[in-house]
Amino acid sequence: MDDIHLMTVFVAVGEEQSLAGGARRLDISAAAAMRAINHLESKMGVAFFQRNTRGLALTESGQRYLEDSRAVLQLVERAEASVIGANIVARGQLRITAPTVFGRLFIIPLIKEYLALYPEMEISAIFLDRTVNLIDEGFDVAIRIAELPDSGMKALKVGQVRRLSYASPAYLEKHGEPVHPMDLQKHRIVAAEVSAQVAVWKFRAKDSAVSVKLRPVLEVIGSDAAIDAAVRGIGIVNLPCYQVADKVRSGELRAILVDYASGSLPIHLLHRESRFGSSRVRSFIDLVGPRLRKEIAAL
Repeated sequence: MDDIHLMTVFVAVGEEQSLAGGARRLDISAAAAMRAINHLESKMGVAFFQRNTRGLALTESGQRYLEDSRAVLQLVERAEASVIGANIVARGQLRITAPTVFGRLFIIPLIKEYLALYPEMEISAIFLDRTVNLIDEGFDVAIRIAELPDSGMKALKVGQVRRLSYASPAYLEKHGEPVHPMDLQKHRIVAAEVSAQVAVWKFRAKDSAVSVKLRPVLEVIGSDAAIDAAVRGIGIVNLPCYQVADKVRSGELRAILVDYASGSLPIHLLHRESRFGSSRVRSFIDLVGPRLRKEIAAL
């Protein structure tokens, strides 16, 4: 087995702290991953992992070797990219996913730009308001608006977004403006999801969290319908700020309870980790990443 392959398997298993997890990341069998780790430990004459009931834990030697291996693989990847990068032509199909409204507002315009630059590419864009498993569902890139769990994915942060409450000026003139999150219980609420007749909105008051249980006057599926209902004065909505930015700019909606906004959620471009990223994924990330950073920062 060559040293680069052994290092690649070791890094995947070490970061996942699991033979099965490292194998899934690399699309190899758990048995193949185990053979590589056993070969590496035998070759180096040192144990890199301690086996326990919870899985694998790195030894002190294993932790040092993990850090060194990451650095070596990064150098190899950069060297490979510098040699062949100029001759790579992105071609084939790219499967991407994003939240529905974010995809419509931000990703579709960038897809148009990307396809103009890479005419041999084809894109399948699936916009869904749920967490997508890239491996199981066969996606190359996902836009994720949430805190990320540890995984075998590479993530590029492109910004962050706040979730705020909004109402139309006409609604606020008729019903008054809430000054505290608990005041929402006296107001007409539009919920952008189907729930068990109760919506729970989260806020922050000083250094503590505030959860308010609300009974919506209207429940809809999808943010677009909720935004339209709020513009028409039916009630108050609570949504990520990017979804209503155009309505706020036009004066059709106004942010309320801004001082009680919960923390910002990060926005990441998420893709499967590989030793040498494919030209399809790399070209898409290189184009979309900087564009999204600029647009999100302007919200």
